[in-house]
Amino acid sequence: MAKRTTLRDSVLAALGRTYALKQEDLGADACLSAKGMTFETEGWEIPGVGHLCVMQMAAFLGLMRMETVVVAPTDVDFPLFNLDWVKAFGIETQIAELYDTQLQPWPDECHEAFEFARDRYADLPDAPAGDPHWYDGILYPCSFHKKGRGLTERMSRAAQDYLTVYVELLAAAPACNPAEKAAKVQAFAERLFEEGGPAVDQVTKLFGEQTARRLILRYMYGVNPSE
Repeated sequence: MAKRTTLRDSVLAALGRTYALKQEDLGADACLSAKGMTFETEGWEIPGVGHLCVMQMAAFLGLMRMETVVVAPTDVDFPLFNLDWVKAFGIETQIAELYDTQLQPWPDECHEAFEFARDRYADLPDAPAGDPHWYDGILYPCSFHKKGRGLTERMSRAAQDYLTVYVELLAAAPACNPAEKAAKVQAFAERLFEEGGPAVDQVTKLFGEQTARRLILRYMYGVNPSE
């Protein structure tokens, strides 16, 4: 059976080599279960950078699993990063998304570094294009969305290579106004929750709107939900 390094292990190892991560206490929200679905959430402060979240979900006696990593920079001017893996009934999906939450334009050489990492895995099948999303206009083209069977090891390597590029470039990102940068992340997170979607809608249905807002905004993106 092909081996896979979890996104959690990958991101903690990659960031831990440079930053002294400070884990946050999420209390009872760290593990939530309902109707056969369990969500485990962890959050860290990345000193001098911003916020890290890892969420893991298991359902249907392990037949469906999901991992989500979010890096939300607020002290440096660098894109918001979502890294996702889903396995459902034997089909795997690997997603790496960079969102434009920039205060200043993102340098071309950064785009090129991610494009190089992405193109190394051009043989992996792209996921079918879905319906338009509100965030399409701020999703950088160097992102990728792959889907298939029997590709565990190669998808894992693609995620790790992309993460390596992100962490390397993050270390050289310029400092910025934290309040202005946090406002950009806040706007993204609020819009994501308002627009909804399969994951947001499922969490809200299972645990209620108040818990869902706290889980997605405060813990996933490191911002305080608006009243």
